[in-house]
Amino acid sequence: MQRVSDDDPYLWLEEVTGEPALAWVAERNAETAEALAADPAFAPLKERVRDVMDAADRIPYTVRRGAHLYNFWRDADHVRGVWRRTTLEQYRKDVPEWEVLLDVDALAEAEGEKWVWDGAGVRRPDHDRALVRLSRDGGDAVVVREFDLDTRRFVEDGFRVAEAKTRTGWIDDDTVFVGTDTGPGSLTDSGYPRQVRRWRRGTPVEEAELVFEAGQADVSAWGYHDDTPGFERDFVGRALDFFRSETYLLRPDSTLVRIDVPEDAVAYAHRRHLIVTLKSDWLGQPTGSLLAFDFDAFLAGDRTHEVLFTPDARTALAGHAWTRHHLILETMRDVSTRIEVLTPAPEGGWTRSPLVGVPELSAVSVVDTDPDVSDEYFLDVSGFLQPSGLHRGVIGDDTELLKQAPDRFDAAGLTVRQHFATSPDGTRVPYFVIGPDHAATGPGPTLLYGYGGFEVSLTPSYASVTGRAWLERGGTYVIANIRGGGEYGPDWHQAALGAERPRAFEDFAAVAEDLVTRGVTTPAMLGASGGSNGGLLMGAMLTRRPELFGAIVAQVPLLDMTRFHKLLAGASWIAEYGDPDDEADLPHLRDISPYHRLTADAAYPPVLLMTSTRDDRVHPGHARKTAARLRELGHPVLFHENTGGGHAGAGDNEQAAHNSALVHTFLWQRLAGPAAG
Repeated sequence: MQRVSDDDPYLWLEEVTGEPALAWVAERNAETAEALAADPAFAPLKERVRDVMDAADRIPYTVRRGAHLYNFWRDADHVRGVWRRTTLEQYRKDVPEWEVLLDVDALAEAEGEKWVWDGAGVRRPDHDRALVRLSRDGGDAVVVREFDLDTRRFVEDGFRVAEAKTRTGWIDDDTVFVGTDTGPGSLTDSGYPRQVRRWRRGTPVEEAELVFEAGQADVSAWGYHDDTPGFERDFVGRALDFFRSETYLLRPDSTLVRIDVPEDAVAYAHRRHLIVTLKSDWLGQPTGSLLAFDFDAFLAGDRTHEVLFTPDARTALAGHAWTRHHLILETMRDVSTRIEVLTPAPEGGWTRSPLVGVPELSAVSVVDTDPDVSDEYFLDVSGFLQPSGLHRGVIGDDTELLKQAPDRFDAAGLTVRQHFATSPDGTRVPYFVIGPDHAATGPGPTLLYGYGGFEVSLTPSYASVTGRAWLERGGTYVIANIRGGGEYGPDWHQAALGAERPRAFEDFAAVAEDLVTRGVTTPAMLGASGGSNGGLLMGAMLTRRPELFGAIVAQVPLLDMTRFHKLLAGASWIAEYGDPDDEADLPHLRDISPYHRLTADAAYPPVLLMTSTRDDRVHPGHARKTAARLRELGHPVLFHENTGGGHAGAGDNEQAAHNSALVHTFLWQRLAGPAAG
């Protein structure tokens, strides 16, 4: 049978809420429920997963806003969650007293809407008002409402924006920057704000002053007010594509001054500094470097700079965060984190020193700082078998362990190892293996996870759900750090862009082969999973290297690479994959498009495709059409579509636990059952 042509017979499944499409979804969901949810192991597994998600002794991670630490919390009694705050003194206690600001469950019940929390921007310096974002059932589009933190009520005549992919930010007590849907021409082709408006309280948003406008083909526009005392400035900018942007200083007279850095660099102002992260060589500094300029001198044309970080073949910049007087620098060496403290001197130059000792094969990340006021920082330390510990410190003093998460699964007999596979072009690809000692146990059921796109790094962390649902049952879990990610900086990502995307696929397949060679597993006992861009990776494994796997799971996947740019936010990813409307790009996009590579005569492993009706980022049509095509060709496929949840696939812990139990039941049936041999 021929592959799918340009005359796609399943376009009707792209009608998200079309009656025929939803009827088809209901039939497929029923089949999946019969195959998986009816398994005797399903209900106990779901209960154990839900127990982890709802556990009262989870670490309530916070963000400091003035005197308070803010947290959003979900559990069995707060399915949609509560936004709350406390003081540091209370937070140090085993059971802090929390002031509940907004109960999303109560709001959802009162308004008859399936509200999902999307965050809040708190007004500084008084921290008395917030712009709260709420999503209907988990989509990217939100409504925005002004909220009074003192009365704990929405402001009746305050700032309100109807549902859209909106961006807002405080300027002063009565003014905000806003980008939203105000009618024709206000959104880009990707569905994001094209315009930045300065909106005064009490006036219609449609009449707000237009201060900046991006191009129709750009991804988005944005505005930001820097309210740092003594350094108050306004900035606007546009994302030309997913990786290139332009930033402008918006002067009080409304004139624009371009921050003249490369389009692919990331630049921002911090007090007297301009900080630039390079994605290509510039001023004699290599890709992946972090540079500091004097902001005013830079605007005057001076390009004198300090080099804060230079990468090497094994080390990349992972992130950085400011305290009041210091810069905390996070780097990765072979995907293991290192932390340094950099301190700018008033007369110029920077000093550096280590912050704390970091355990090998661990993830250390800065959770929060208070850059306007103090040198306080919050640090999370974890590992694959090491539950998170939240530390607080003030640079120059000892740290304190504020919170320690308990063990969530039995790790007895489990080890963590890092290996390197060799891709066909000779590239060494790191991967982590978490599981038993296979030299003693022999091959076993193994789950290989990957992403490989958008410069996203997969770093060590304690995965409670994976521990309970997979490791504790005797499975092995593997994370592949393939090209397309950011584990070795921008070059690692750019090596798999556009027509070079197959390098990511080859890397992942090389890891799979290496696992078999090392005796960790066998093809019949090896499963693979990934979501979103990782779902494209799963589609590639299904259609390119099906012999390597006993089962494949693709969640909220991207699978039709000839139409992705026409669906929802897809146009914003052209810089990652290529443009289907460009004759130069279409051949490689058809070649990497799993939907178009499906044939009747291939021997595909069983596949589970999962998506969400409310995913307004990656269109559910990708998974729907691929499932329909696989069924037509007679291949084993299960399909599950959650009616809510957005791109996360789940809007609450009940949905998330159900989805996780489906995935792990499917994999265990195929990889640990009789079919695995």
